Amino acid sequence: MTSTLRTLTVPLDVDSSSGGLPSFLVRDDVLCWSRRENGLVGFGELARFTASGPDRFLEADIWWRHLVIEADVTDPLELPGTGPVAFGSFAFSKTSAFDSRLILPEIVVGIRDGQSWLTQLTLDDVELTEAGALAALAAWLSPAVGHPTNSQLLSFRAPKTTTNASQSGDGKVTLESGSLSEAAWKQAVADGVAEIRTGKLEKLVLARDVVATLPDGVNAAKVLQQLASRYRECWTYGVDGLVGATPEMLIQVEGRTAQARVLAGTLDRRDAEGMDGSPMEYAERVLAGSEKQRHEHEIAIQSLTTQLAPFSEAMNAHSEPFILELPNVWHLASDVKAELADIEGHVPTCLALINALHPTAAVCGTPTLVAGELIRQLEHMDRGPYAGPVGWLDAAGNGEWGIALRGAIIESPTTVRLYAGCGIVEGSVPDAELAETWAKFRPMLESLGISS
Repeated sequence: MTSTLRTLTVPLDVDSSSGGLPSFLVRDDVLCWSRRENGLVGFGELARFTASGPDRFLEADIWWRHLVIEADVTDPLELPGTGPVAFGSFAFSKTSAFDSRLILPEIVVGIRDGQSWLTQLTLDDVELTEAGALAALAAWLSPAVGHPTNSQLLSFRAPKTTTNASQSGDGKVTLESGSLSEAAWKQAVADGVAEIRTGKLEKLVLARDVVATLPDGVNAAKVLQQLASRYRECWTYGVDGLVGATPEMLIQVEGRTAQARVLAGTLDRRDAEGMDGSPMEYAERVLAGSEKQRHEHEIAIQSLTTQLAPFSEAMNAHSEPFILELPNVWHLASDVKAELADIEGHVPTCLALINALHPTAAVCGTPTLVAGELIRQLEHMDRGPYAGPVGWLDAAGNGEWGIALRGAIIESPTTVRLYAGCGIVEGSVPDAELAETWAKFRPMLESLGISS
């Protein structure tokens, strides 16, 4: 036996006509990071690291670098996401009881810009061969298949899904408030606005939770399929029962280039029904023309660029936000791109950048320390991984880490806890903020087959 990590990456024949990466979302325990047809899916668990507290990102970074520094890697493709890959989910707060984690899978399937691959990982002396890797993948996808050839993998398909799922059987679906009732949460918003008006802080992000009970059971694979299909501009994620589709990229690293997508400012698409002009014209008029929304967005951009600047040789961001159109809402969005600097002879890793960037004003507020303390006072819940970083990293330093928004935690076979939050500024109105949370709950509710 050996504890040295060994990996083999081989090309895989998968094309967009077969459903791309979402066609591999067939297991409830799958590890997932997907956008459009691209991304990564992991099967099994070879090793995991857990940590909590203020040093959780740096401790995970050390564990990962020690694991991969002496790894025996066979990787003819050398693309972002080939070779050793870990999926991760981190707590929003340093005080959270949730264990932040990195999970090293046994098998990874990746698709990127038309190229597909399969990576098998091991910590023992098993011989790694292309045939063995294909057989291992087949066993995860369908235990009865046996040992297919590469071309036979094209025959795998995910079960067909509908865009309007519904509960079957006699079980009654229930949806209940979580830590705070709607009235109590609106009071928390009002209290937050009062604190902002004292000048103690400029912005606060308040979240709430609701609990869905589905007596017929939660099908995590189906949820991921629905999200990947319907929210193609978002990053669909699945890590240890945390599932969702986030529109916000905290940091993406490829070589020395880092990118982020910042969102702040939201408009429910249902508000455009019956209004004059096209829906997009309405969004531009109401969202981009709102002083409150633009102010909230400017705070979020400044937060990220200020924290990223010490790690960058050069940086650019949109001078004006654009409107990101999603099936449920519109957002004011800005993309930021930076060239990473050498710091003491090394380009900073994904997790080192996350340690510096998280939490941003988009999910916490500003100033961060004041907003974080007020969140703990007003929300009356542990966010756990909600609004924390979720994503993946590889041994070469590449990775993609979104903010775990528009998501939920599958707490039991029949129970799901959903989260949604809103940016609170001086002009915020509690009733409007509550309505915004329901718009943000919609992706998960619909994926669970719950009318909203």
